[in-house]
Amino acid sequence: MTSNSAAPAPPFLHGRVAMVTGGGSGIGRACALALAGAGATVHVVDRDAEGAKSVAGEAGGRSHVADLADPDAVASLPADVDILINNAGLQHIAPLTEFPPERFELIQRVMVTAPFLLLRRTLPHMYAHRWGRVVNVSSVHGLRASPYKSAYVAAKHALEGLSKVAALEGAPHGVTSNCVSPGYVRTPLVEGQVRDQADVHGITPAQVLTDVLLARSPVKRLLEPEEVAAAVLWLCGPQSASVTGISLPLDGGWTAG
Repeated sequence: MTSNSAAPAPPFLHGRVAMVTGGGSGIGRACALALAGAGATVHVVDRDAEGAKSVAGEAGGRSHVADLADPDAVASLPADVDILINNAGLQHIAPLTEFPPERFELIQRVMVTAPFLLLRRTLPHMYAHRWGRVVNVSSVHGLRASPYKSAYVAAKHALEGLSKVAALEGAPHGVTSNCVSPGYVRTPLVEGQVRDQADVHGITPAQVLTDVLLARSPVKRLLEPEEVAAAVLWLCGPQSASVTGISLPLDGGWTAG
């Protein structure tokens, strides 16, 4: 007796190779696992060797330890990737008049120069194969400003612009470039901020969320990393082939006001 049922289609990213920076935890980890679940082979890049190795093990991929502030480290990363997820970042909070110039410059190197160098490195492979996906993990701060975050806001605004240029240049080659722009996401960094703010203000962590971090967001909850990863995955999928040059806010309505 023979069966007429067709073999199941392979996952839609089967045969594709992805690279995720800042992939050792938080949003990067969620992106790496989502891409692997859709069939991609994933390179996990992080400064934290243990985090990168752990996530690469979960994803069945390969880990790379790299400080993205160092151009030589960027130059050592794979060039033959089909999907580039620029996610690595850091934060520093201080008034403009007190902001350390060296810290400002470091944030630009990691969050603007490194994505630029990675685009330069990976786009030739994507162009040659007439297919590529670039997703830049920006922030609501790439669309709006907040006080005391001059370096982060400047970097995310720059990343948004860089992404649009990549979209325009990549379109004739089958390459899309987009940003996802989340508000506050439940990561170890943000949860630490919540605890610190609760201590400083003498209020509960729940009050920190509603009255401090999410004061401008109509939806009063943290985003989960997996929600950001789902948006990233959609931008890498077949339904979004004509979606390029956009910024997709995942901000609980913050930018609606």
